[in-house]
Amino acid sequence: MQRLGLFLAAGDERDAEILALRHQLLVLQRQVARPRFTATDRTILAVLSTAFARSRLPQIMLIVRPATVIGWHRRLVAWHWTQPASTPTGRPPIAAEVRQLVIRLAGENPTWGYRRIHGELTRLGHRVAASTVWKILRGAGIDPTPNRTGPSSAEFIRSQADALVATDFFCVDTVGLRRLYVLFFIEIGTRRVHLAGITTNPTGAWTTQQARNLLMRIEKPVRFVVHDGGGQFCRSFDDVFRSVGATAITTPPRAPKANAYAERWVRTVRHELLDRTLIWNQHQLQALVVDFVHHYNEHRPHQSLDQQAPGTNEVVRPIDGHQIVRQPVCSGLINEYRSAA
Repeated sequence: MQRLGLFLAAGDERDAEILALRHQLLVLQRQVARPRFTATDRTILAVLSTAFARSRLPQIMLIVRPATVIGWHRRLVAWHWTQPASTPTGRPPIAAEVRQLVIRLAGENPTWGYRRIHGELTRLGHRVAASTVWKILRGAGIDPTPNRTGPSSAEFIRSQADALVATDFFCVDTVGLRRLYVLFFIEIGTRRVHLAGITTNPTGAWTTQQARNLLMRIEKPVRFVVHDGGGQFCRSFDDVFRSVGATAITTPPRAPKANAYAERWVRTVRHELLDRTLIWNQHQLQALVVDFVHHYNEHRPHQSLDQQAPGTNEVVRPIDGHQIVRQPVCSGLINEYRSAA
């Protein structure tokens, strides 16, 4: 205390003020473990710290570490030189409409590459870069190059439906556990079904003869015939169709969807007919399937044909006062309805 009195006697009032302020800070520092600083506090201390040499900061900054003050000053400099963006920078986001249109064009045109799609978009008034189209296609898992594979199986079938025939077998076990094999053909374009025959031993020779019989009674020319890799569809079977200029297409193993139209007809005949009765012999099965094929071709409505039957384009209009009558077919298992004359 005596030394402090001598210092005050020799110094001026400013030195005394500084000592008083520093001592008050020490008192407050003992009471407040961690003081809180506002953004203004940090700015003021950061600016004032520039007036001192860095080596003196530990002596001047009492309630905050010098490293903290230096960090505040770095942020202050960064904020000073960072100008707020008045307008958005960078590329604008890709519009959802453009994205959907690019994917649609790629799906509907398998041979188009990203540059061909870009040209079509430009013609439609969409100003996007070719690289943007490439990015959209890659993001959707679509190859952007123009050498993508050709039409899918579904697209091929739709384009060739009028001249395409599918064929297959389905088997039926009688009450006596005798297995019968039913061969049928279906015209994809019209959905008309042709019952080729029923046998207990579907050899290649038998199947080939049924193919000859079909070509003698079918009306439209056949360009393609689709069948699985079963042994019954032998080379001579394919040669029958080649003789009329048709191409035989064998589906891959264990790929029923590759012959979907034939598989769907098998499900229909089982669900609507065979699963509802017992088959005693080949003669009974022949009569039932013949009746069902006639019902399927001439009366049963099809969603893909606008609810018309394959063998008729007649639009039946309701007539006031006419009664709807029921006509059982297929031994009473299926009902057909018509207006009474």
